[in-house]
Amino acid sequence: MRRFLASSLILVAAGLAFAPAQAQQPQQAPMPPGGFKPPPAAPVKPYKPLAVKPPGPFTDAAFAAFRKQLADVTARKDRAALGKLVVAKGFFWLQDKDMADKRKPGIDNLAKAVELDAKDGSGWETLSQYAEEPTAEPLPDQAGVICAPAEPDVDQKAFEALFKETQTEPPEWAYPTKTGIEVRGAAQPKAAVVETLGMYFVRVLSDTAPPADPNQPAFLHIALPSGKTGFVPAQDMSGLGGDQMCYSKDAGGWKITGYLGGAGE
Repeated sequence: MRRFLASSLILVAAGLAFAPAQAQQPQQAPMPPGGFKPPPAAPVKPYKPLAVKPPGPFTDAAFAAFRKQLADVTARKDRAALGKLVVAKGFFWLQDKDMADKRKPGIDNLAKAVELDAKDGSGWETLSQYAEEPTAEPLPDQAGVICAPAEPDVDQKAFEALFKETQTEPPEWAYPTKTGIEVRGAAQPKAAVVETLGMYFVRVLSDTAPPADPNQPAFLHIALPSGKTGFVPAQDMSGLGGDQMCYSKDAGGWKITGYLGGAGE
């Protein structure tokens, strides 16, 4: 789990992503004849590399042990055990407002936020990826609460200038989670390597799509600062602006205490 899941990066690139959870949804206009046609993507052209420093792990041994517990519970899909890892009272679920039903236990609100009861198991998969996420950052204005994943270190003004220069939006950009990621000439693990990524943002192109075979690794089609294009493994890339799981620590240890984003009503 990273700031965007790999699948979310693919959906964003394909123009299928949802608006940020914090935004109010406008009233939809009638579908025009011929269906919806998204605006054309900005042309691919060279851009100045923008350096990024990925977040480091949250160094707390008790938190690492808690994540192992969470991983075990999600692997077994044990809802009763999961309930013991969630605060009984005071759970928050923030979008444009607090969506949590304070009359219900925390586990019930968490289940709704991540769609735990989805028939395809995607809710449990979401939780399992949070269990694997080693980074976290303090939640402003809430002492003792941390949320994961943490944001990378980047020059925000330079980032805004990059959007303006390239006529793009933040969800169209991703960064490598480690050094030395190989850019390949095709969306295949053994395709020829055309370049190696540095620690900078790259643009994710709109023709990125899930693999035809779900058992094959997903690749992102990216535009490099040079203006060239290539493919990188989606699992090795991260983005900005996704959901976050929040935790707090009491006498009994770490517990899930809130969620930022999540499913709509």
